[in-house]
Amino acid sequence: MTPVQPTDPALRHDAAAAVLASPLAIDGHAGFAAAVHATLAAAFAREARVLLWVDEDFGSWPLDDAALLDALGSWLRRPLRQLRLLARDYDALARSHPRFARWRADWTHAIDARRPDPAMRAPLPTLVLDDGPVLLRLAQRDPPRGLAASDAQAAWQARDDIGPVWELAEPAWPLRPLGL
Repeated sequence: MTPVQPTDPALRHDAAAAVLASPLAIDGHAGFAAAVHATLAAAFAREARVLLWVDEDFGSWPLDDAALLDALGSWLRRPLRQLRLLARDYDALARSHPRFARWRADWTHAIDARRPDPAMRAPLPTLVLDDGPVLLRLAQRDPPRGLAASDAQAAWQARDDIGPVWELAEPAWPLRPLGL
């Protein structure tokens, strides 16, 4: 499934948000990219204030997609919006997605990137959560297989599961590395 791409950004968000009215099965990289677009559109449409993206390294995410970055920028321009990233390997993210790495420089005030506590050995799930019912969860990473949906109960459970990991996580991926 390809992402919905009307020319008017508001229509694009409304159309993609409607996709999550029923669960969206993710089967492969194109389906995963479409689901990331749809979850962002749904968060935009419902005026979510927080998006939480979780992955080991975001390597298979469509983060160099110009349309996704435009939509994410539109969402972040709204008041009090925050994108939270939780990953172990931000160096891999920067190598895999140089456009995203450059793009974030303009949004550091609205992006909170963290690394899980090193004592946490369990792999991070691949998740998208907003502060409401929007949820994307991969059951398998390669090739991507999972589900994106507007499911308040499942989203609440996922937030409950990842919340302690987020709270113990350390700030990561500074814009400019500190040095002596």
